[in-house]
Amino acid sequence: MSLGLIAPTISGASAPSGTITIAEGANATPNYILPFYPPAQCTVTNTSGFQVMMYRPLYFFGLGASAAIQPKISTGNLPKYSNHNKTVTIKMKGWKFADGQTVNAQSVMFFLNMYKAVPTGFCTYTAGLGIPDQVASAHGKGNTVVINLKSSVNPLWFTDNELAVITPMADSWDRTSATQKAKCASGAYGAASTIVACKNVQNYLNNLAQNSSSFTNSMWQSGVDGPWRLTSMDNLGNATFQPNAHYSGPQKAQVQYVKLVAFTTATAEENQLQAGNIDVGYVDPSILTSPAPRPGVAGANWGQLSRRYNLVTNTTFANNYMNLNFGKNPGAKYLNQLYVRAALESSIDQASIDKNAFKNYAVPTWSALPPTTPAAESGPIPQPYPYNMTKAESLLTSHGWTNKSGQLVCTSPGTGSSQCGAGISSGDKMALNIEWVSGTPSEDVMMNAILANWSSLGIAMSHTEGTFNDTVGSCPVAYNPSSTFDICNWGGGWLFAPDYFPSGEPLYLTGAGSNSGLYSDPTMNRLIKQTLASNVKLTAYGNYTATSLPVLWDPLNTGTGEIIKTLKSSIGFQDTLLTSTPEYFHY
Repeated sequence: MSLGLIAPTISGASAPSGTITIAEGANATPNYILPFYPPAQCTVTNTSGFQVMMYRPLYFFGLGASAAIQPKISTGNLPKYSNHNKTVTIKMKGWKFADGQTVNAQSVMFFLNMYKAVPTGFCTYTAGLGIPDQVASAHGKGNTVVINLKSSVNPLWFTDNELAVITPMADSWDRTSATQKAKCASGAYGAASTIVACKNVQNYLNNLAQNSSSFTNSMWQSGVDGPWRLTSMDNLGNATFQPNAHYSGPQKAQVQYVKLVAFTTATAEENQLQAGNIDVGYVDPSILTSPAPRPGVAGANWGQLSRRYNLVTNTTFANNYMNLNFGKNPGAKYLNQLYVRAALESSIDQASIDKNAFKNYAVPTWSALPPTTPAAESGPIPQPYPYNMTKAESLLTSHGWTNKSGQLVCTSPGTGSSQCGAGISSGDKMALNIEWVSGTPSEDVMMNAILANWSSLGIAMSHTEGTFNDTVGSCPVAYNPSSTFDICNWGGGWLFAPDYFPSGEPLYLTGAGSNSGLYSDPTMNRLIKQTLASNVKLTAYGNYTATSLPVLWDPLNTGTGEIIKTLKSSIGFQDTLLTSTPEYFHY
């Protein structure tokens, strides 16, 4: 459980004072500092909960309850589209990095040049689409960047999902060693020499960015243009921030210190809440004695905390799912059959899980579109596979499976409509393994309930548990071809940040950077691409993600955050994009 906890009052204007102590999610600690991040490090913990405090993106989205673009706290002015939406012009505001360098066009070109050189090194890369593959040319001078595209784009998609991922980077990072500078930032876009330089720079920075002992060094901190600078961090994930005196944005820090505190379990964090040692934290919903009255509305707090803390909740702009491995794992031949995926999905009792595991602090999901997707972007998506164990059993037995003493056995091999399917032989026994994140009781309750239902169908289930960082690191099959898991649940699904338009190309296009399970479907490819070139609704795409099941959908936790009553904020404490913005907090 990871809350981007960020109660309404006015902002103070006095000198920063006091300390805010924020609990990190159980087993979810920051482990990557470079804002050009690969898929395995593309986590809310790293990006929205850690990096953004120091490094501000070209376009900042979300503040409190809003998921919209925030022009005032973006480093660039809003983009202008011309030439039939094939040319994009961006003017930077001229903010400053901590070392005094201006955040200008070259700072943006640094990111673009690196992306061109190492496209698969970035989380949201989608081959053939967007940046860099759709870019014909790009250049920057002074405070102006011009990007020429090979074809017309949907400006909403391109701003929200392509420009939004750019984080301007300081020249002080343009190096291949502690002493050797390079020319990635200043090189011509697409030039062979620039590509070579940027590959070497990315290799150096990527290795350094995984070493938490380097995070407070002068190089990383010289590139800070956000409201906070990191002053200490240990190998457990505990971090201390202080105000960045050079921050150019409108909301300066109002406290002297922000401390992020690491925990291995939710219970350990709850013990610190009871002791009053945490200002912004969370409880696992399993310990609450009263359920939420309705989604997005907090019920009664845990009795021991109610005098000191306010319980808060909200629905994030996200979906939730279990990742499926369509690669070379033993269970892929089963998961490649839609009827098997449909049987698994029909066996997930989301209503019961919402009630019993999450105390109604969750909402059901059944498509890739967030439950809060605006009506202007998509029509309603019907649920194709509601909970129905009888239907689940029928899907399996009608496709050639026989339950023999509690074990499903293929007795009708072949590819016909009533047979087991391609790659499945007579006598095969259906078996699947699943990996999930340890340390969160409500997740354990949910997963054990799901496994019990799957086992009752005759599927031989096995499971392993690991830390969040280990689990999310092993799930992307494209980067871990030896992975043998069949189903993986890192407990967080997909938060639409920094891809704020939920069009799906990073997740479900064939070969996409965050297509963690190697899913490939030509119909899905076509529906996604339709939304990128023209301003069409996402309804058809959303429906197909519900019926084709590229993943297994499960409840989306709405969060159960705890805020100490003396802490104030001008934007509220629940951020719909889970972005950490403690500069808006004060006592």
